[in-house]
Amino acid sequence: MIVSIDGKITNDIWFTNQSKSLPKELWIRTKALLTIMHSTSTLNDLKIKGEPPHIRLHKLKGDRKECWSVTIKLPWCITFRFKNGEFFDVKVENYHRG
Repeated sequence: MIVSIDGKITNDIWFTNQSKSLPKELWIRTKALLTIMHSTSTLNDLKIKGEPPHIRLHKLKGDRKECWSVTIKLPWCITFRFKNGEFFDVKVENYHRG
């Protein structure tokens, strides 16, 4: 279950199904991934339920080592922290930007 959302893009997609910052062709996939996360309580369930291809679930490194990421379509990802079956600080972002 998603317990906290971070960032304008994430809020826009979650509550209005659109965003001025995220390319329009990614809106449906992004909402689908967020919905899967909201109905999931384990990372393994996310892998199984995450039927959209190429979600690339992986743990981040360095100063973001507490975070995970799933790919919407590169370079866009959903990053989050996961603990006790809950998703925190869920954010749609391009964290690859310098």
